[in-house]
Amino acid sequence: MSVRIRETMMEREAFSRATAARLKGSRFFRYEESGDGRIFAAGRRMIIKVFDDKRSLGLAAANQAADAIRTAIREKNRARMIAATGASQFELLDALTSASGIEWERVEMFHLDEYIGLPAEHPASFRNYLRTRLIDKVGIVHHHLLDGERDPAAVIRTVGQALQSAPIDVALVGIGENGHLAFNDPPADFDTEEPYLVVTLDDACRRQQLGEGWFESLDDVPRQAISMGVRQILRASEIIAAVPDARKAKAVAACCEGDISPLAPASILRTHPNTTIYLDKSSAALLTKPLRRNL
Repeated sequence: MSVRIRETMMEREAFSRATAARLKGSRFFRYEESGDGRIFAAGRRMIIKVFDDKRSLGLAAANQAADAIRTAIREKNRARMIAATGASQFELLDALTSASGIEWERVEMFHLDEYIGLPAEHPASFRNYLRTRLIDKVGIVHHHLLDGERDPAAVIRTVGQALQSAPIDVALVGIGENGHLAFNDPPADFDTEEPYLVVTLDDACRRQQLGEGWFESLDDVPRQAISMGVRQILRASEIIAAVPDARKAKAVAACCEGDISPLAPASILRTHPNTTIYLDKSSAALLTKPLRRNL
């Protein structure tokens, strides 16, 4: 199946209850309603949920993630998850680490990406981020951190083998201002089957990291990183994307309504059978008017 698919069914469809009832159960759409957010369906089996603010977005996304982790532990005696980082994940991780009933000692964690050459003690290090905001808070003992200070090929080989040793139950991801998924900037490699790869960060990605306050100057932002491959992310049984803020609106519109293309890396999520994207009103602002009337 070509990844440059135009899913024309979703471009101008207003999702009234009548339309939703007609499309319910089709292979292209899922439609749901809940008391905590207005929801419309989009893409191939992808659900989009829109909330008033990033706090309620994060709480709802965390509730879904917690359910997925609990279910995996109940059914398989362990859960394997991928954790995302960055400013967009603050609220989700705050809520997830406060969730009850999760046996974190039965959770095995991987993460999406890490800068090459950045010390673990640096505030922008994703190892530092995950230890502070997730691992140490809940006591995860089974984790596989990408060490950006070691030989990238050796890190990719070791962590990649562990990652591919069993299925991933849930992947938490974000979408970058340039539409990237993990650190797969456009044009992303949609073909590689490698679990991790070395990537060169484009200027838009590096400016985002500066704008979020992780670095003092653009020159300080590393130019290369280890990133999980796109197809590896898609192997997760369930994908949850938390994407707040107006600065993400253009990327969200491209992901949800544009061509499925390496030029809009996160658009590939529309080919996954079990993806939910959580937006706030600001990040959903550039979706087509017929769709926004249903938010």
